[in-house]
Amino acid sequence: MTKDDSLGKKVFFLHPSAIVQNQIVSELAQEEFEVYSVKDEIKLRNLLKKHPNSVVFANINEGMKDKAWEDWIRGVMGSSETADVNIGILSYGTDEAVRKKYTEQINVRCGFTVMKSDAGEVVKQLIGILNGINAKGRRKYMRALTEKETNVTVNLPINGTFVVGSIKDISVVGFSCSFKEDPGLTKNSLFNDIQIRLQSQLLKAEGIVFGSRIDGGEKTYVILFTQRIDPSVRTKIRKYIQSYFQGKLDDELK
Repeated sequence: MTKDDSLGKKVFFLHPSAIVQNQIVSELAQEEFEVYSVKDEIKLRNLLKKHPNSVVFANINEGMKDKAWEDWIRGVMGSSETADVNIGILSYGTDEAVRKKYTEQINVRCGFTVMKSDAGEVVKQLIGILNGINAKGRRKYMRALTEKETNVTVNLPINGTFVVGSIKDISVVGFSCSFKEDPGLTKNSLFNDIQIRLQSQLLKAEGIVFGSRIDGGEKTYVILFTQRIDPSVRTKIRKYIQSYFQGKLDDELK
């Protein structure tokens, strides 16, 4: 297993339709897949050379004409630099000749998914495909490294006042944070009223101090959420993480 495999695969939706971008990508992010929307096939092809373990779902009714789609997909699959990329087709059409062309002649690895009006059914199919190629690898949860982000902070209630710290990374399991002045948190301390700011969102959670480590001379605490965390908080954290990764990708593609 390569290092890339253990970290999971990046999943790109090329020329996503509105329903893909607004609903399907979000729902797959809630299932802890690393998902992105991309609208530039040339930039994506160059990016795939850096991430040859990726998955691309090509939305063949958007962005390009039929022949251009076929050429792009054959080009990715036929290049030694990107031959390992897993490609699947998304289509609103049910033309059997088109399906056979992609699945039997071009032999895309991730099938031909017909986009039905029921987005939930499409999401289920895509989850099955992604699990079939082990898209998550050994990684269970997506984690955003937020140390350099602005307005990603935590307020911890200590001795009747709130102490503000900066969040270094966050997942739905918990987060790590550091403070300008070490508050001396003890292992297994329970905090019932943690306030987490993810830019414009303010979330409330309960967590336990799991431990600490020294990072570059600074003490970093790891806090795990308890099972009593509101499910809507997990949803919002996953949504934030997906937008964080999408933002990083958009910067890279500029």
